[in-house]
Amino acid sequence: MAIILKNATFVDWESLEFTDTNIFIEPGETGKLKIFNNDDDITVSGEDEVIDCSGKLVTKAFGVGHIHVYSALAKGMPPPIKKPENFPEILKYIWWTLDRSLDKTTIEASALATAMACAKAGATFAIDHHASPNFIDGSLDVIAKAFDKVGVSHLLCYEITDRYGIDKTQQALEESDSYLLYRQGLVGMHASFTVGNDTMEKAAGIMEKHDSGAHIHVAEGIYDQEHCLKNYSKRVVERLNDYGFLKSSKTILGHCIHVEERERELIRNSNVYIVQNTESNLKNRVGYFHSTGLDNNCIILGTDGMHTDMLQSSKAAFFYGQGVDNIDFGTAYQRFRNIHRYINKNGFLGDGENNLVVLDYDTPTPINKDNFLGHFAMGIKSNHVLHVISDGKMIVKDRELQTVDEEEVLSFTRKQAKRLWNKMKETAKA
Repeated sequence: MAIILKNATFVDWESLEFTDTNIFIEPGETGKLKIFNNDDDITVSGEDEVIDCSGKLVTKAFGVGHIHVYSALAKGMPPPIKKPENFPEILKYIWWTLDRSLDKTTIEASALATAMACAKAGATFAIDHHASPNFIDGSLDVIAKAFDKVGVSHLLCYEITDRYGIDKTQQALEESDSYLLYRQGLVGMHASFTVGNDTMEKAAGIMEKHDSGAHIHVAEGIYDQEHCLKNYSKRVVERLNDYGFLKSSKTILGHCIHVEERERELIRNSNVYIVQNTESNLKNRVGYFHSTGLDNNCIILGTDGMHTDMLQSSKAAFFYGQGVDNIDFGTAYQRFRNIHRYINKNGFLGDGENNLVVLDYDTPTPINKDNFLGHFAMGIKSNHVLHVISDGKMIVKDRELQTVDEEEVLSFTRKQAKRLWNKMKETAKA
């Protein structure tokens, strides 16, 4: 069944050209768009869905460059047993307590909640970085099936780390290897300070075996650099470069807050992408991202699991970048859209031209190609998302999910959140 958007104002996501038109959308991962200016040129079958988009903007759907499904049930959870005093303690007392408490059911609930939130905020593709040390085997498949159910495409990885012992490390390596045999994905690692040389070498081997890339947190906190210098006599990006992770254009380096000039040069001269997570960095008080010495073409935006609203993420990057980063309306929009270039460059599926968002943006001022970036930075928000089309399929219509029963799923996720929080209390005491 095709979808036809009539009387739409189509905004080309690259050129920003505005076209008043009718849009014929083919279904499937490789489905195409057909633009018709004359109603007589459109052949509508009885199975096709026709939607009047008069007064609406239609453009390419969005993508989340770095998210943590495992944090989806964290909102409103009880405080940790000890108030963290620094970034390592934030990890220890909050996130590492949470990830150790996850099981298959709470992972499924987290994935469903994340995928639904992505869809309702206009994102039809998400790049996730997962950890659940007490449920490793098959964890990525649980997430993938939940995302597929909602209709959000994905690029997953399991966070390989040595912090839970050699047996858990081996399970993480095996989960990464087995998942990449039949699904597109990346080789995840937590951060340099929790990944020893032997594990890093094995992770690099899996990456090469599957012609994949790495997805790793890099110098999010200063401790990552201090640990690397003390234990390996080099900085984090230099260490990653030694293992060949910078060779792949599929590699994503998360955060990159505390990277120096030499590391920036290595990144700039490589094929890798950096993902900026402004709000998370502010929340964790680890510092401010700045793009000095980096190629803006290779910077994408993520949320680090705080939310799924990429329009909000782009605004955060712009506003907090004033004074600490070289960023303007155009630069913020470019980073917002670079995820599509990353996906296309590396041949990943799920972000074709038939991924669209319809915006009910009834602005009190004129909007056109010349001033669109101003509207993007200062006006358009996720509450303007009306319809969302993923791989040519309507997954959100009139702001309501079409692929799952949202109330039923939310009832399930709330129940699982309580289970998770109770388990966290036990985990924290262990």
